Amino acid sequence: MTETLNIDSIRTNFLNQDYDERHFELTPEQIVDYAEACGETALRYTDPEHPDFQAPPTFASSFQPGKRLPDGFPKLPGLGMDAGKAVSPKAPMRPGVPLVGRTHLHDVYAKTGRSGRMTFMVTRMEVYDPDQLLLATADTRIVIRERPTKVAP
Repeated sequence: MTETLNIDSIRTNFLNQDYDERHFELTPEQIVDYAEACGETALRYTDPEHPDFQAPPTFASSFQPGKRLPDGFPKLPGLGMDAGKAVSPKAPMRPGVPLVGRTHLHDVYAKTGRSGRMTFMVTRMEVYDPDQLLLATADTRIVIRERPTKVAP
């Protein structure tokens, strides 16, 4: 990167501030389709008639925010790549229950490796039910790898 990013300034100005809100309501068909696509066989995820029917624990990873990053977030020069996902289920998500997903920038940090400097951003969507009970968190990590500098022959 041609200029040094001020990670501390980015953290101060953007971390832990909700910048997106989406509303979801799961249908039994969505839950079964997701479960089957994941190879799930437990009846509580695949049979809508099961007394404990619910979405599989990783379902929150399928929710997408409307905005990728907060307004005013600086453009980070380099090559952007998916750096992984993580889901932390807290309580069951059930069909017909209105859900709200709120997204914020959870962390920003830099590392230097063999390929140069990399900046990591972790966006977190927190999924709540109508009583504001946290049902799950879904983290998405993005890495921006600085463009390699060309070495003169």
